[in-house]
Amino acid sequence: MDAPDALPIDPAASLRLNRTRTGIRTRPAPERNTELTHPQLYFNREISTLQFHIRVLEQALDEAHPLLNRLMFLLIFSSNMDEFFEIRVAGLKQAIGIDESAKSRDGQTYQQTLADISQITHEHVARQYMILNKVLIPSLEQEGIRFLRRANWTKAQQHWIASYFENEIQPVVSPIGLDPSHPFPRLVNKSLNFIVELDGQDAFGRTGGLAIIPAPRSLPRLIQLPAEVSSGEGTDYVFLSSMIHAHANELFPGMIIKGCYQFRLTRNADLAVNPEDVSDLASALKGELLARRYGSGVRLEIANNCPAHLTTFLLQRFELSEQDLYLVDGPVNLGRLMAVIEGAGRPDLLYPPFTPGLPRALRRQTGSYFDTVAEADILLHHPYQSFAPVEQWLKEAAVDPDVLAIKQTLYRTGPGSRIVTALTEAARNGKEVTVVIELRARFDEADNIELASRLQESGANVIYGLMDYKIHAKLMHMVRRENGRLRHYAHLGTGNYHATTARLYTDYSLMTAHPEICQDVHLIFQQIAGMGQPRTTRHVLYAPFTLNSTLIDMIDREAAHARRGCKGYLMIKCNALTEPGLIQALYRASQAGVKCDLIIRSTCCLRPGIEGVSCNIHVRSIVGRFLEHTRVFYFRNANKPELWCGSADAMERNMFHRVETCFPVLDKKLARQIKKDMDTYLLDNCQSWQLEADGHYVATPLPGQQEAISAQETLLYAYALKR
Repeated sequence: MDAPDALPIDPAASLRLNRTRTGIRTRPAPERNTELTHPQLYFNREISTLQFHIRVLEQALDEAHPLLNRLMFLLIFSSNMDEFFEIRVAGLKQAIGIDESAKSRDGQTYQQTLADISQITHEHVARQYMILNKVLIPSLEQEGIRFLRRANWTKAQQHWIASYFENEIQPVVSPIGLDPSHPFPRLVNKSLNFIVELDGQDAFGRTGGLAIIPAPRSLPRLIQLPAEVSSGEGTDYVFLSSMIHAHANELFPGMIIKGCYQFRLTRNADLAVNPEDVSDLASALKGELLARRYGSGVRLEIANNCPAHLTTFLLQRFELSEQDLYLVDGPVNLGRLMAVIEGAGRPDLLYPPFTPGLPRALRRQTGSYFDTVAEADILLHHPYQSFAPVEQWLKEAAVDPDVLAIKQTLYRTGPGSRIVTALTEAARNGKEVTVVIELRARFDEADNIELASRLQESGANVIYGLMDYKIHAKLMHMVRRENGRLRHYAHLGTGNYHATTARLYTDYSLMTAHPEICQDVHLIFQQIAGMGQPRTTRHVLYAPFTLNSTLIDMIDREAAHARRGCKGYLMIKCNALTEPGLIQALYRASQAGVKCDLIIRSTCCLRPGIEGVSCNIHVRSIVGRFLEHTRVFYFRNANKPELWCGSADAMERNMFHRVETCFPVLDKKLARQIKKDMDTYLLDNCQSWQLEADGHYVATPLPGQQEAISAQETLLYAYALKR
């Protein structure tokens, strides 16, 4: 097993920001005449995803970020790894159970992939805890934010903690002794638990053995000490796990505690709903949400001082192997440290807040949003520009007596959504409101079920989407009576209708009254809500019908232009690139001489830089303050450029198993604006990583004497700070 002791030889070197190479060794590049379907032309999807998570972890060492933001990156890495195990590793294990010889597109068996995942994750989880313990915690202590270990508690702190344990923890903790009448408890996914080894005899004559202490989920995992027992200026925190360790003997009076060790089990959390067995999707999902908490185990994290016989006992209990065991030097549930970022009260250790900007047309707006949008399309670039106009437009529509109908897709919305409030108000005002809610938005299923009920109670027509296809498109459509005629308006975006993520994710959204685009949106809503053959749209592409094939056609068109002597160029920016048809089209374009700039935030299965195949393809990833989320497709098209934005990533699931949209930006001024933004990303020399042919990502060297260019900071200044 590659456990935390399998660290780099030089621990100090392992804690420096890796500005050279990150990734794993891959097989040699194929020969020049290799067919475009050859496995060696594809990177492994799971490994590529892991590489992105590692790039996020690297941000925790980048001193260009404020200290608490660096901690946040480390915690995001932890959260990303949780989901990676819950979904991706769990999926691999399930697939192996069906077919042990199954292979991915790169020719590697799933068994080999799991072995590689184990090697990489053991190394970087250990690195994560080293960064936390050796870099971030000491740096936070210098700023007066302290995490107190039991050995360092003062007498006053010990007394306060003992009182807190007696009054707040002990009344809600239910330790479980393991014996024939008390079998091993069914532990909730990712819950904090303790395995306790006991000696002695209890009141019923039972001799010591093992017990489990499930930490109540209602208790905070990090407790802030009051000022009167603080160690000095600043803030002192104590982990719940430390309190339970210190007072575990009080939970087993008269028994001897031989050892108490925290652990956490990660389970398969993917939902599986069989369309043939479902008559009511919402009811079926409610049952699956309960089952998610108790799926099969995929990873066991446990304190690194836990004796081998106890780790073996737990592995056997959860039917896991040594490959699935992670011995950690710190809290097993790092995500709870987010409470420090939110509650420390240290804005000086975070990026300074900013007020998102507005397009000029909205800054000088005097009338209604409908009048402004009717005059010209409005493009918003979030988070640099405000999401509020989208909310305010819908709010205006909800009370406008001339608005007759509103249709909206909702994938993720967030609590207290103004979008939802406006939709319910519109329904109560007698407007025809139709909301397409995707109940299966991963990890938001319960919220969306509740949201659907709220909208239905207001009188809105709620559609749960389609059994076999997730509704991932970001669309809003409004019909308004103007001068005796009906006029259509639409909003299309690359991101969710979620005000919080609109301040954290980069996205484009378009407010338009273009008759043909609005009619396309109307037809797509009819297609989703009703039945019938695919509708023919004039401008908007939509999956699973026209999006993939048209993107391939546009890539092939660029290649044809290049073969005729035109200067071929295309640029694609999205979150992931895995769809083999698109990858092969890009290979063909490269072979024809088309320069292809790809800005792929996370997973990329395309192998760039192969002579005769992909030497004209350049892949980079931007990781910074904001999560890159825009999906943009640009084609030079023989000096008749086309630019498209969409909701879909270049993945099989998006192209063939979801309802997605991709819309052209027809206003040339707005298209040039987006193209300029994309060019800024290509100039980034502060937060960009270049993908090499061998699978490593190379961080762009620091600019030195050259001008330092951070794309995100440049765009923030241009859109929000420059007034």
